[in-house]
Amino acid sequence: MDDLAISLIDEGGHGEYQARVADSSAVGRLTWVRRDTVLTTEHTLVPTEIGGRGIAGKLVEALIADARTQGWKIVPECSYVAAAFKRHPEWADLLA
Repeated sequence: MDDLAISLIDEGGHGEYQARVADSSAVGRLTWVRRDTVLTTEHTLVPTEIGGRGIAGKLVEALIADARTQGWKIVPECSYVAAAFKRHPEWADLLA
């Protein structure tokens, strides 16, 4: 999706990934809290006006990519992220 921009908002101990598409002001979010190098995912929310485009999956993919480069481990408390981990056993090394 060329019109999708994902950014990381890092407030230190907590933050979120934000997804924005060119044709909407709605923002998709994947929120997390961090202790040291462990991120606990809290919620993934994609508003209906931008839903159905695979945005939630792209948010999780951004999280996974950053976890790999930053050396983070993940606790998938968010049900969407937990389901994504079940679909992708190759991510198991990132589980805290």
